[in-house]
Amino acid sequence: PDELESLWERLRTELRDEVSEVTFHAWLAPLEVAGAEEGRIYIRAPGHLRRWVDEHLGATLRTAAGRATGRPTDVEVVDSSWRRPAECGHAIAESGPEPLNPKYTFGQFVIGTGNHMAHAAALKVAEMPSQAYNPLFIHGRPGVGKTHLLQAIGNYVQLHGLGLAVRYATVEAFTSGFLRAIRDRSTAGFKDSFRTIDVLLVDDAQFLAGKERTMEEFFHTFDALYESGKQLVISSDRPPWELPDVEARLRERFQAGLVAELEAPDLPVRMVILRARARHDAITRVDDATLDTIARRVTSSVRALEGALIRVVAYASLRGAEPTPELARHVLERLYPEPESARPTVDEVVSEVGREFGLEPSVVVAHDRRRPHVWARQVAMYLARELTGESLPTIGERIGGRRHSTVLTAHRRVEGVLEGRGEGAHVVLSLRERLGRPS
Repeated sequence: PDELESLWERLRTELRDEVSEVTFHAWLAPLEVAGAEEGRIYIRAPGHLRRWVDEHLGATLRTAAGRATGRPTDVEVVDSSWRRPAECGHAIAESGPEPLNPKYTFGQFVIGTGNHMAHAAALKVAEMPSQAYNPLFIHGRPGVGKTHLLQAIGNYVQLHGLGLAVRYATVEAFTSGFLRAIRDRSTAGFKDSFRTIDVLLVDDAQFLAGKERTMEEFFHTFDALYESGKQLVISSDRPPWELPDVEARLRERFQAGLVAELEAPDLPVRMVILRARARHDAITRVDDATLDTIARRVTSSVRALEGALIRVVAYASLRGAEPTPELARHVLERLYPEPESARPTVDEVVSEVGREFGLEPSVVVAHDRRRPHVWARQVAMYLARELTGESLPTIGERIGGRRHSTVLTAHRRVEGVLEGRGEGAHVVLSLRERLGRPS
């Protein structure tokens, strides 16, 4: 059932926060949820793992289950032959709102160039619900900190909000609760549970796609809260305009406030994250050179970065070796192959273009309409789009705070020069070869 699967996903999320990545993958990833009843969850484990998991991780499972359900919950580890008792229902999954993880705070969030706007907006919303940005829509690839920011808002409001009611829910949990309410003929109670709060935090809006009845209900919930002056914060793995299977009227509402992107952390931020995780896990044997090797290899998300650190340290410990850059490269080679060459940054592109045209980087990005300067700026935008992997809005922001449409126009103009082998084409090709990192 959907509610049981939703419960299991919440429990797995809590478990990831309780144990190291190595422990999770070795002992907990193979587990499955078998059933649930009032005050108890049944977890199915393969025969060769059941006893060890029960004896060594039972307390961890119960702690995580309590946080996932919002109340004390026992966990029974069963084998593959177990069948759910006839009276088992879904009382636990129906127990109410998803609890906030106290580990997700603003103080624990590492700020960098790719997330400072989203962090600042989230903090402002937490400090002044309904008075800052409403709705606030945060988007970014998996693992970059969306859930962290949503729950940080919730934790802050609970601590400082003078009694304001806050609720966090994933779209999957919202959907499961709504369908259950229809089944049980208790939709009035379901609506009240979401429409009588002050701050609603909704995670993973992309999963609204294709769920017609859920979208209808969520639309009315959104409008009821918004018109009552309540705060809404929504997250997704993509911006509202890239959610084609979500109703247009919902996409419009998502864009009615502030839309903030969370980008993958840059190198300095990745280093801060790794140092913080090493301190948290009391890892004292890993030096900055090894952390730098990990940070340069693993660029996709915070979750992947922390997992890579644990993997390297665990491998070194099992081999009785010291974590070194060479060992880190060996451990990560298959999962994170070293690229032929790293992508240049937008700033590196601007600097190289400036050198070619005899201009300071500040002049390249300035709002100067002299033709040689405009051409240099357009070349920089073209190369930045071709080589850095950054989005159009990011390139525009870093080259003089311009709109993404300006970057697109510049790219098309330079492309036209290259196609016609016009004057200046050889300079562009030379710069591209010199930067030397094909996309």
